[in-house]
Amino acid sequence: MAYLLQQLANAVPLAALYAALAFGYAVAFGVTKRADITYGAIFAFAGQILLLFTELAYVKFWLVLPAALAVGAGAAIVYSLAAGIWIGRSIMLPLVSKSPNTVIVAALGIMIVLMETARLAADTRAIWLPPFLNGTVVFWSDGPFKVTLTYIQLIDTVLMAAMVAVGALILRRTAWGRIWRAVTDDPLAAELCGTSADRVFLVAYAAAALVATICGILATFYYGSMDFGAGLMFGLKVLLISAVGGYSDPLRSAGGAAGLAVVETLWGAYGPFVWRDLVIFSLLVLLLVMSRRERVVL
Repeated sequence: MAYLLQQLANAVPLAALYAALAFGYAVAFGVTKRADITYGAIFAFAGQILLLFTELAYVKFWLVLPAALAVGAGAAIVYSLAAGIWIGRSIMLPLVSKSPNTVIVAALGIMIVLMETARLAADTRAIWLPPFLNGTVVFWSDGPFKVTLTYIQLIDTVLMAAMVAVGALILRRTAWGRIWRAVTDDPLAAELCGTSADRVFLVAYAAAALVATICGILATFYYGSMDFGAGLMFGLKVLLISAVGGYSDPLRSAGGAAGLAVVETLWGAYGPFVWRDLVIFSLLVLLLVMSRRERVVL
């Protein structure tokens, strides 16, 4: 029982990460209507920029760790958000009206550029953060076995859940949320009513890039590093996990992604670990196919 509770506790930070990523992706997908693995690349790029600038501030300029982390986080936000805005304005906006294959090829090229830029800047070195905020909070105890989470896990979970909550509130209760919904439903009709669909596109894409950036920073704080190949893995995974709850509603997409994180954690705890990615991706593809069939029937 205690082991199960610990695995469920372990699933909470991962569920918050997947939910936040899926929410941001659904916001961007609402205006692009195209599969876009660039989102995962921005997530990974943010983590890699964080590592580069944190090491620079900590090793070269001898800053204390909190100050070095602040420098790294600030640089990650600037670089990743700037990259996301440029990608949205200069690449995705002109291409979304073209063939879907064009967007996929462009996204793959962007992902390679971001991954290789970070790799070359780091000289192909795996940079690791020193552990911090790794004290534990005990939620339940069964003799010597304790159900715990670290402070960094709890902080990441709260911040990511807050992003989803604030984003959902903006989409449901503000004028911008109603305008975003109008553009996602019918951009031409929104244009005829005086709304700039291109401006909504850029704001939505920038908002999604900001969510991916913050998630990349928080995930790197927790895991301590970000692999150079993480852009492709998370690009594909986010694209698929967002489909679990459906792309039409970012909050539902976040809920479906959180549920998948629980399944993934439990499989890692009770099933053969080497089969985890195969099982999870197969399940995602199956769910995506089923959801498309339901939409065709409707």
